[in-house]
Amino acid sequence: MNVGLRIDVDTYRGTKLGVPNLCAVLAEQGVRASFFFSVGPDNMGRHLWRLLRPAFLIKMLRTNAAGLYGWDILLRGTVTPGPIIGRRLAGVIRSAAEAGHEIGLHAWDHHAWQQKIASWEGPEIRKVLERGTEMLTEIIGRAPDCSAAPAWRCTDEVLLEKLRFPFRFNSDCRGDHIFQPVVAGKALAQAQIPTTLPTYDEIVGRDGINEGNYNEFLLGKLRPGQLNTLTIHAEVEGIRCLPMFREFLHNAAERGVCFVPMGSLLKGLDGELPKASMVARSIAGREGWISCQGSG
Repeated sequence: MNVGLRIDVDTYRGTKLGVPNLCAVLAEQGVRASFFFSVGPDNMGRHLWRLLRPAFLIKMLRTNAAGLYGWDILLRGTVTPGPIIGRRLAGVIRSAAEAGHEIGLHAWDHHAWQQKIASWEGPEIRKVLERGTEMLTEIIGRAPDCSAAPAWRCTDEVLLEKLRFPFRFNSDCRGDHIFQPVVAGKALAQAQIPTTLPTYDEIVGRDGINEGNYNEFLLGKLRPGQLNTLTIHAEVEGIRCLPMFREFLHNAAERGVCFVPMGSLLKGLDGELPKASMVARSIAGREGWISCQGSG
């Protein structure tokens, strides 16, 4: 069973600490994955105002966010602008590419995208995509050929703007199979590879799931013969939960599970892909809306 492995890198700390840790653990298992990097300012601490929202506060308490992410992440960019990740940590990003991992764009400013993308129009979207792709191109020596929307927040305007860039595929939503997104009745050329499995922060602390049984729960969610894709975060599985993730990879390998870069899941697909719209929905364990695969 092949499982697409998507690694989101949202912050300076996740890049500096989590990425090297994950590269080392993946090398132990002979696994290659897809890293999606945020390369602009790290302003993630500005999410603190969301504590006024009950759903976000409950999530922060349920996952012990201070212990999980670290206070440097939770406060980054609250007083002064956060550091430009791609300038400070270009070598770390480049090392992931040199290790053979697939490299894609996550965001220029992850916080800004997550909070404002619903209201952004074409020129604003284009500007941040250009800034992100230009910096990532400078770092790895080639244009990234894939992208993944921060927090699975994507609009039709985003899908249309991404057509200006050389992305073979995007991973912007939750869903159950690879498809061509439809906007205004027209199927777009860039395939969508959705995330199918839940993330750590969505399920730990809910319905009896804890760090002791999380790995078994997640392995039990794999569906033979169907699309399986997992998103992890450099800030979580790459730092505090690294031992748990190492054990997860080991247990999965014993069951014949092979983790692969997301783009490799496109190989062998015959004929036209199914077509579907993308719609905004809410899911259990995550505050706010996300993009989900809809009907054709």
